[in-house]
Amino acid sequence: MNILQINASIRAADANSTRVAAQVVARLQAADPAATLKVLDLGANPPAVLDGAALGALFTPADQRSAEQAARVASDDALIAQVQAADVLVLGVPMYNFTIPVQLKSWFDAIARNGVTFRYTANGPEGLLKGKTAYVALARGGRYRDTALDSQVPLIRTFLGFLGITEVHFIYAEGLNMGPEAAAQGFAEAEAEIARLFS
Repeated sequence: MNILQINASIRAADANSTRVAAQVVARLQAADPAATLKVLDLGANPPAVLDGAALGALFTPADQRSAEQAARVASDDALIAQVQAADVLVLGVPMYNFTIPVQLKSWFDAIARNGVTFRYTANGPEGLLKGKTAYVALARGGRYRDTALDSQVPLIRTFLGFLGITEVHFIYAEGLNMGPEAAAQGFAEAEAEIARLFS
């Protein structure tokens, strides 16, 4: 089993979302000691933003790209290759201003490529990353699960599903900024959910 852990927080190892994601990875490794792990820290190494120059590079035939364009496409190619090689994705996702970090959105933009990770057919789009499982560790200062204020879960579920990743498990650590007791309860709920998923 190849595990790809994507830490989206700008707080690196100190992030609550990274803490919960690491607990998921530990369970996966306990179940399969031979599993390989690749960790992608989007806070320390943010993907390049999709801009006009990047779009121009992607739509320029490979043999006509400038050195700068080739390097820009190659950086996305590397991120795509990591996802293609993974059997399991573990995303550590904090909530920033009611949505996902910009670094994670840039990663989404980098790995969504027509003809590579999805394709359009006569019946609509088809994801090409089938057969993978995703675990999404969500860390929130307040409590937003199953409310209209939670824009993260619909976005992540839709995006991963678009790429063919339909087995997605969400783990919630919420109320982390609502006082020590609430934070302890939030982590305990996340740990209980992880235990249930791996029981």
